[in-house]
Amino acid sequence: MIDHVSIGVRDASASKRFYDAALQPLGYSCLSQSPGSLGYGAKTVELWVNEAGRPVPADTDSGLHFCFAAPTRAGVDAFHAAALREGGKDNGPPGLRAAYGDNYYAAFVIDPDGYRLEAYCGEAE
Repeated sequence: MIDHVSIGVRDASASKRFYDAALQPLGYSCLSQSPGSLGYGAKTVELWVNEAGRPVPADTDSGLHFCFAAPTRAGVDAFHAAALREGGKDNGPPGLRAAYGDNYYAAFVIDPDGYRLEAYCGEAE
């Protein structure tokens, strides 16, 4: 249904450090880069991170968040650790979320621009 998502950020260089580190454990990398624009994915770009004059203000009550598929629970753990190391904020440590399903293993962070991100693995350990 969705081909890609684009988000606006204040500083593409700072965002590159964050997203390179956080998405690498999930198998995603920067596939496209030009001044002020970054494209992330596994085989094709599915997330664009672009410098914007007025990025969407952070709003924890909006319900907006982006969830990335993780191949393993260890990938979820590494996503969370890397995101925190590169300036993200914890929004829920790695662990099972029984309310979402028996094998719903996820971690939640907030990126340096205020976007809420999740990494999720549905595989049994």
